[in-house]
Amino acid sequence: MSEPAAATDDRLVVALVRGVHGLRGAVRVEILTDRPEDRYAPGTVLHREGDPAPLTITWSSPIADGPGWRLQFAEVRDRSAAEGLKNAYLEIAAGPDAALPRGSYFWHEVVGTTVTATDGTVLGTVRDVYRSGGAEVYIVDGGPYGEFDVPAVRAFVRVFAPRRGEIVVDVEALDLTPPKTRSAGDRPKAPRRKPGPRRKTRTPAVQDADTQPAEPGSDAPPPTPS
Repeated sequence: MSEPAAATDDRLVVALVRGVHGLRGAVRVEILTDRPEDRYAPGTVLHREGDPAPLTITWSSPIADGPGWRLQFAEVRDRSAAEGLKNAYLEIAAGPDAALPRGSYFWHEVVGTTVTATDGTVLGTVRDVYRSGGAEVYIVDGGPYGEFDVPAVRAFVRVFAPRRGEIVVDVEALDLTPPKTRSAGDRPKAPRRKPGPRRKTRTPAVQDADTQPAEPGSDAPPPTPS
């Protein structure tokens, strides 16, 4: 099991601001903690990532018709000020309860770990981590299969021990194939005709932001192999 990394030596990221709600400075956040009732309780002090200025929660509520929570801060008094928080990670001071249970890892401990196949073939290293559909996904790169994703479930991950530098995955279960390479005798393909302009449409993101690459920091432990 792993968790997003500590953002600093003494902070954890617990939310990502996704939007603004109303005219009085409330914001809509993506939950990056498994304890939103505690982390977002009125009176709790958060900080914008890398900023010492406090953001004191005066009101909070889960969103009834979708994922996330809405937060109101004493220091953010209007919509204009709230707009400045969009896409910002919000940190909380890491207290004694920030220690991880046995078998859990911060994301920064996972990033950089060597990934091998069950036969010992090195497949690359974990370059990044993100969440999709409530589960973690590890982006692996630098090996014979190029860049590929590994959902953090037992069906694909056979050994998960980042602290000793070991993640073993099942290549067949992942259905990995080496990237195609062109031999010296291959003839280059004729260039495709550039298509005409198409009308652009805006489509909503799936589950608000679960497909966004994760940045270090949050204390939410998703279900991953231990």
